[in-house]
Amino acid sequence: MLRKVAAGLVLALLVAAPVFAQESAPDPVATMKVALDTVWVLVTAFLVFWMNAGFAFLEAGLCRAKNAVNILAKNFIVFAVSSLAFWVIGFGLMFGDGSDYGYGMTGWLLNGPDNSPAMGEAYSGVFGSLNWTGVPLFAKFFFQLVFAGTAATIVSGAVAERIKFLSFIVFSFLLVGLIYPLGGHWAWGGGWLADMGFLDFAGSTVVHSIGGWCALTGVIILGPRIGKFTPNGGVKPIPAHNMGMATLGTLILWLGWFGFNPGSTMAADANAIASIALNTNMAAAAGCLSACAIAWVVLGKPDLSMILNGTLAGLVAITAPCSVVGVGSSVIIGLAAGVLVVYAVLFFDKVKLDDPVGALSVHLVNGVFGTLCVGLFATDGGLFFGGGTAKLVTQLIGVAGVGVATLVLSTIAWYIVKLTMGLRVSASEEAEGLDVGEHGMEAYPGFVPSQEARAEVI
Repeated sequence: MLRKVAAGLVLALLVAAPVFAQESAPDPVATMKVALDTVWVLVTAFLVFWMNAGFAFLEAGLCRAKNAVNILAKNFIVFAVSSLAFWVIGFGLMFGDGSDYGYGMTGWLLNGPDNSPAMGEAYSGVFGSLNWTGVPLFAKFFFQLVFAGTAATIVSGAVAERIKFLSFIVFSFLLVGLIYPLGGHWAWGGGWLADMGFLDFAGSTVVHSIGGWCALTGVIILGPRIGKFTPNGGVKPIPAHNMGMATLGTLILWLGWFGFNPGSTMAADANAIASIALNTNMAAAAGCLSACAIAWVVLGKPDLSMILNGTLAGLVAITAPCSVVGVGSSVIIGLAAGVLVVYAVLFFDKVKLDDPVGALSVHLVNGVFGTLCVGLFATDGGLFFGGGTAKLVTQLIGVAGVGVATLVLSTIAWYIVKLTMGLRVSASEEAEGLDVGEHGMEAYPGFVPSQEARAEVI
């Protein structure tokens, strides 16, 4: 009798085992999708990380040789600062669940991911605003980190050639840890702008405008470089020292944008990433050509720095609407961005805001423009496609809300740094160059300085 019972139990287990195995085994298709999505997200994040090299080359090339080491050092160290600031506090403020306690204004004070095994798989939890993508939390964090680092890098060029190195480091920590996450939470972290339907697909506002507003307040508080504006109100051109570096930097940035925009799908969606990549490229090409044409007409020559910044302007402008517009609209957006950037550079010179690399014209002006283009050119609900003004009004509210908040917070941060450690190097150090004064080295040792450079030192 016992033998019959035992045999029956064994038979029942053998029959049930495949059923249990089927229920507990992971779906191979779903597993493969998560793996492919994760690879896509990380590869595009690596491209965005490589944009640090683009910014370093662009900014160093557009400034003077005596400040090249300083600019390269700022662009190198800013990502290290951003990594720690975003992990310690920024990521939690931006994406932590805060709707019940933050009233749509900010997330929980949670730091970034740790080494918990649960974090190493497709994770959804207290960072609920990122649950729409199934990649591991580690991948989500790293992708968002490289965006935060980009916002901080934008400031570097605008305040170049006169800011103290340590002061820039401290401000960058405050930007990535506190300022950037606020607007980021509103738009991407489940905050009040997201609830309104505000769309900023890859960051014309969240990354570029926030970086641009912080750069604007920095430029105002720092003041212009010595000799940039003459006593009678004229503008003295300060030539770039290496246009080869600037051109290479822009090409690196153009490449990096194919991670910036298509990567924001955070999934290997073939149709979406192909469409977004094409829109991104066409806007860049159109911005390049229109800036060249306008510079040729207005300035009398096809100025290379304007051509480079026109390309970047097209890229910034298409960043918000790249997922919701057609190719034709992308070309129009790029053409308009190229025109805007030329006139913006001339405007900022006219009002005596000294921006050595044109960061305000590229990232702030065209970050605002690109965000509004969602309300104008979106194929579903855009003003030019029969959708009325509702979407455009929402975009305007987002631009204004993030702009005002960033202006206030960045002004406070700049003044905190100024009052505690000072912002600007001495006049003699500025004349000699920050490479020697701040870093004790030169980018081009052994080269005889020009007569103009010697006169500045004297």
